[in-house]
Amino acid sequence: MGFSIVSFMNSMFRRSFVSAGLRSDDISVDSDTTIHCWISASLPVSNESKNPDMNPKPVLLLIPGFGVHAIWHWNAQVGPLSRHFDIIVPDLIFFGGSTTSSSLRSEVFQAEVFTRLLDVLGVADRDIYIAGTSYGGFVAYHMAQSLGSERVKRVVIASSDLLKSEEDDKELMKRGGVDNLVDLMLPKNTKTLKSLMGLTTYRPPKFMPEFLLKDIMRYHYKENTEQKLELINGLVLETKDFELTPLQQDVLVVWGEGDQIFPVDKAYKVKEKLGDKARLEVLPKTGHMPHQEDSKRFNKILLNFLLDTSKP
Repeated sequence: MGFSIVSFMNSMFRRSFVSAGLRSDDISVDSDTTIHCWISASLPVSNESKNPDMNPKPVLLLIPGFGVHAIWHWNAQVGPLSRHFDIIVPDLIFFGGSTTSSSLRSEVFQAEVFTRLLDVLGVADRDIYIAGTSYGGFVAYHMAQSLGSERVKRVVIASSDLLKSEEDDKELMKRGGVDNLVDLMLPKNTKTLKSLMGLTTYRPPKFMPEFLLKDIMRYHYKENTEQKLELINGLVLETKDFELTPLQQDVLVVWGEGDQIFPVDKAYKVKEKLGDKARLEVLPKTGHMPHQEDSKRFNKILLNFLLDTSKP
C-alpha cells in the first residue's frame, strides 16, 4: 500500500498525546475485557503497584464518540487539559485496541467497564471528572449516575442526545439519505461515508478525493463491524426501561449550533431534564464536533467549568 493520509494523521495525533505527557497502555479490567487507553505518565503502569503522589492532580476521563479511535476525538484537548488533570482517554470497546469476550453491548456496560478501569488504575480516592462526546456522553451519564457525586465531581455531556428516540433516528436517516441508521453510522461505501461526514461537520469539505474516502473506510470502518452493529442495537437509552433523570453533579451540556446528527433543539430539552445543576453552552458555527471545529473556544468553556472559574 502507498502513502496513507489517515495513517499520517494517526501518527500526528499520537505525537500530540505523547507531547501532552500521555502514554499508550492496555489495561485488563477483568478476565473478559481489556481496554486500550492513553493515560498520564503519573498514573501507574498496568499490573504494577502505584507510586504514591503527595500532591496528585484530579483525574479527568475523556470518553470518545462512536466511529473513530479516541485519539481522533480528543487530540485538540489533551494538551490544555493535561496541565490541570491526570488524563485517561480510553477507546470504546471494539474500537482501537479495546476488546471483550463478554456478550454485553450496551452503553451501560461500557460505563461499568470504564468504572473498573478507574479502580484498576488506583484513582478511586481522587477527585474524578468525566467528559463524553456523542455516544461517549451516553456512557458519561451512566457513570455519573451510578458513581454519584462522592466519586464524580463534575460531568460534561457534549453533542449527546440523551433523549434520543426512534423518531429522531428516522429524521436522521432522512437527512443522511439512507433507509437504515446502521448504514449511516457504519458506512459500507464512500458515498455514504461522504454523507456522514457532511452531517457531522458545520462546513464539510466541498471536495473529498475518492482515495482519501477509501483510506478512511479502511482505517475506521472495516474492523469489528458486527460488534459495532450490536453496540448500535444495544443502546439502553432508547428502551422503555430508560428514563433520563437529573444528576447529582454540576453538569455542562455543550452543543454545536449546526449539529445535524443531534439537532440543537434537543440540547435545551436534555439540559432541562438534567435538572437545575445543568448549564448549556451552544457554540456557533459548529456542527456535531464543536470540540474539533472550534477547539479553542470549546477548551476555554470546558476548563472554566471543570476548574470552577466561570462567572455565574
